[in-house]
Formats: sequence, structure tokens, C-alpha cells
Amino acid sequence: MCRVLRGIPSLLTTARQRETTVMTALAGENIAFIGLGLMGRHMALNLEKAGAKLTVTTRNPETLNMFEDLGVETAPTPADAVANADIVIICVADTEAVENVLMGEDGVLDGLEEDTIVIDMGTTAVDATRRFADAVEDAGGEWLDAPVSGGTLGAQNGSLSIMVGGEGDIFQRVDRIFKVLGNRVTHVGQAGAGQIAKAANQMIVGITIAAVAESFSMAEEAGVDIAKLRDALTGGFADSTVLQQHGKRMIERNFEPGGKATTQRKDLYQALEFSESELGLELPMTRLSMELYEELIDMGEGHLDHSALIRVYEED
Repeated sequence: MCRVLRGIPSLLTTARQRETTVMTALAGENIAFIGLGLMGRHMALNLEKAGAKLTVTTRNPETLNMFEDLGVETAPTPADAVANADIVIICVADTEAVENVLMGEDGVLDGLEEDTIVIDMGTTAVDATRRFADAVEDAGGEWLDAPVSGGTLGAQNGSLSIMVGGEGDIFQRVDRIFKVLGNRVTHVGQAGAGQIAKAANQMIVGITIAAVAESFSMAEEAGVDIAKLRDALTGGFADSTVLQQHGKRMIERNFEPGGKATTQRKDLYQALEFSESELGLELPMTRLSMELYEELIDMGEGHLDHSALIRVYEED
């Protein structure tokens, strides 16, 4: 008993040291973060907790006020946010939004300083990504595309998977930032390679959600308890993160969005567009999955989590 009690102070000291390490991991980093949506707000808070000097901006004034209340510096426009930043992180909804943030009025390029690293962490079309990279480099900056996977839970926990495209030396300069945001960080290749990896990720996720929804619908129609079905499949070759997380959502009918169906549809469309226009490659399973998400959107439920795809089968 005494030995156990004597060990407690050392355990507490170790815990405090770890906490201090996390809080100072990004000390000295001056980061502008643009986009505080479902993913971005958690990512930005993790950077702030790690000791970064953070300036944020977003379109939603309520979210901006929330960050002000937390003591985080805010800016009215992207140009203002990046004025003194060494690193700029963009995490917005789609390709059009990235273009507006970069090249629109009072955009990033209006305030960008020499050698600033711009990182796009959203899911953006590959051809547009290459164009954005050129524009940033022409303005004297450096570019990385670093889309993420792991949903809002991964963003909150700092456990995202991050797929990075861009020059290797630039990647090395910001690797410690990525390690605050995720637990699996991979430099895939040159500019655009991160977005190609994310397209592959979204193909697998979208198709697998459809497969789980379809198999659950078949089993339920046959009178099988789908909660027990999920348990039975766990640990076998059919097991996956999608079965675990999205399957649970389907069972519980909990469709509060982690990743919206509209976003999943957009990502599949981008994968199809890139594959067909640049590679001349048809993706029949991806196309069919996209059409299923379009059915869900047509039902007025595109704002729900992509696991709500099971409702398409219930309608049939």
C-alpha cells in the first residue's frame, strides 16, 4: 500500500509533464486558421491548446465571437488574418470556398507575406489544387494540400489521418503542426497528391457506407436484428471503421452530422471528375454510390450524416 502511495506523486509529475509538453508543442508558431466549421473549430482549438499563437477568421459571426470569448485573436477577413502569420491553414467546405478565401476580395493572397506556408486541409478538386499551389508560389508563398480523414471525433481528439501533397522540405517544416492534429501523417507526393489520396479515401468510405446500409437493409427485411448482425461481423473480414462507427449510427438512427451526405456526394463527384477527365478511367462503383447519395439529398436529407444513406433503402 505504501509503495503504491509513494508512486502516486511520480505518476502525477509525469502526467503534468505530458500536459506541459502538449501545451508547449507549438510554442513560437504563428498560425492563421481560416474556416471554423464542424472540423475546423476543433482543429483550431487543438492548435491553440498546443501553444500556437493563433489568429482565426470564419464567415459565421457567432463562431468568431465564441473564439473571442475563449481569448483567441480573431480577424474580420482572410487578408487580415494572414498579415503576420508564418503558416496559414484553410479548412473550408469545398473548392469554390477555397478559391474565394485565397483569391477573393480581402483574400489570403492580398495579405500573404514572403515564404508563408499555406496549407489547404479541406477536400478540394485536384486540378484546382494545382492551380492554387501555383498562385500561392507566384505570390512568394509555399503550398501544401493536406486533407484529413477521421470526422469530427478525430478532429476533436487530434487523431485525424492527414494526407499531404507538396515539397518534402516544406512538409518537414510543419510536421509538428500536423502531429498535433492527427496521429497518422503521410507525405504522399507533390502538390495535388494529398487530394488524390483523399479522393481514394472518400471513394472507399462512400462505397463502404453504401455496402453497410445495403447489407443492413437486407438483414432487417429478413427479420435479423442488425445490432446483432454488426456484432457478428466485428472481427471478421467485413469489419471496418465504417461498420463500427457508421453501422452504429444506422442502428441507433443517430444521423447528427459528422460528415454530411452533401459533402460525401461532392467528394465522390470530384473523384469521378478527376478520374474521367485526367485519367480516362471509369469508376462504376463510385458513380453508383454517388447516385445513392443524390437520392438521399433529393429526399431532403442531405444535411444529415452520410450514414443516413440507409434511409434510401427504407424508402424503397
